[in-house]
Amino acid sequence: MTGRFPTEVLRQLTDEAIVWLATVRRDGQPQVVPVWFLWDGQHVLVYSLPRSQKVRNIAQNPRVSLHFNSDPWAEHVTRFDGRATIVPDAPPATDNPAYLAKYRDGIADLDMTPEQFAREYRTLIRIELDRLIHW
Repeated sequence: MTGRFPTEVLRQLTDEAIVWLATVRRDGQPQVVPVWFLWDGQHVLVYSLPRSQKVRNIAQNPRVSLHFNSDPWAEHVTRFDGRATIVPDAPPATDNPAYLAKYRDGIADLDMTPEQFAREYRTLIRIELDRLIHW
């Protein structure tokens, strides 16, 4: 699906700081959380705490949705459906210069160094996008 996105969607994937990630708990309850992400040109990458609810949800059901904030009247909407994978033995966030460049200030706002962040948020979620809903 990559390479076929409208210009505005590509802008969101590269410039937006937050995307909302929707997963589903084992009991069927949807869970939607804001996450930091990096678009690598093929996948959406999310670093997470290893014991987070989203990681548990993805382990039992890899189907996810992502969406950006819309304008106040929902006239501009971008949503993706996709499949998430927990990447075993993934390189830490400190080995991803693009991710660090994007979130260096945010990591500092958490009173963390990049190394501290990488130790805590050590689970990498890789999302393959299957479907785009955009207007």
